[in-house]
Amino acid sequence: MSELTFEQMLDQSFKTIRNGEVVEGTVIDVKEDEAILNIGYKSDGILTRNEYTNEPGTDLTTILKPGDTLEVKVIKVNDGEGQVLLSYKRLAAEKGNKRIQEAFENKEVLTAKVAQVLDGGLSVVLDEVRIFIPASLVSNVYEKDLSTYAGKEIEFVISEYNPKRRRYIGDRKQLLVAKKEEMQKELFARIKEGDVVEGTVKNVTDFGAFIDLGGADGLLHISEMSWGRVENPKKTFKVGQELKVLIKEIEGTKIALSLKFDELNPWRDAEKKFAIGDTVTGKVARMTDFGAFVELEEGVDALLHVSQISKEHIEKPADVLSIGQEVTAKIVDFNEADRKISLSMKALLAPEPTEEMDKETEEDADVVSVDIDAVIAAEAESEE
Repeated sequence: MSELTFEQMLDQSFKTIRNGEVVEGTVIDVKEDEAILNIGYKSDGILTRNEYTNEPGTDLTTILKPGDTLEVKVIKVNDGEGQVLLSYKRLAAEKGNKRIQEAFENKEVLTAKVAQVLDGGLSVVLDEVRIFIPASLVSNVYEKDLSTYAGKEIEFVISEYNPKRRRYIGDRKQLLVAKKEEMQKELFARIKEGDVVEGTVKNVTDFGAFIDLGGADGLLHISEMSWGRVENPKKTFKVGQELKVLIKEIEGTKIALSLKFDELNPWRDAEKKFAIGDTVTGKVARMTDFGAFVELEEGVDALLHVSQISKEHIEKPADVLSIGQEVTAKIVDFNEADRKISLSMKALLAPEPTEEMDKETEEDADVVSVDIDAVIAAEAESEE
């Protein structure tokens, strides 16, 4: 038997490797775009940046260092220059595939960073496997701009797993829906009518504001926003604003809210402040054909009937009064139960009352009272 050459003996001292085989290597040297690994073979292995990760522009020197060990897959035993080409990401993808399959079968909640925001949804990468989350499955509410998710970590489940077509679909929406249902259940078990709770303004409309109570939304109707009059909710409240609100009514899953707290009710001591016969000053808040409503203080309006503006005949209040105008008048009627106050400017201009004039004043007060009912009823219908 002929003697083996030194080179032949050296070759026999190294293990044999094949394409597709998984081997363990030790990093010998690292550059920005490639790493050299000792894999126990006669030639060292080359691990390029493109075969390490899908992230473009990655600097391998920030990830690997000499002495690190990692499992890699052999792509080609000889690249034509006697070097062994290796891949880390392909092996990771194979492992990731199995991981995704297990998560799909077990309905496991996964967490990953959003790698890319696309026109139709989000793309995340988990264990080198790219998963697509359609826009319709990103949230439980419509979101026009998905760019806010860029670079953020999100939770999701795998709703579709098709390795043959490399189709992996994630679903974040069902997690949010389930979470909201649980929060809603906890919220309704905790709250009751009359409670004061904290909430966040979620949306503002012409008729009111929707307040997020943490599990369910409540409606703060325009009529419940203040003891005074709110003309435009959008000028009063902003999305994201935090509020303390009173739970006025709970009907099924519907919650009616209010900011009209009893301790702030301006009518609580109104009888002491606005007695019949008192002379008061206020500003004209709004007008109708019946008369003008004068704000005596926030939340307390009084009706100045058209017949009580002047001793002379006036067709309609707008002929002599304007919104915001300050007027002085006498209180001729006060009804605390119905929260009605009637005013008269004419009474301050009249001479000393006689028996006949007293009778006329009483008749005027009756007319005013009837007109208040008509106006308030008309306003209530318009608000509804």
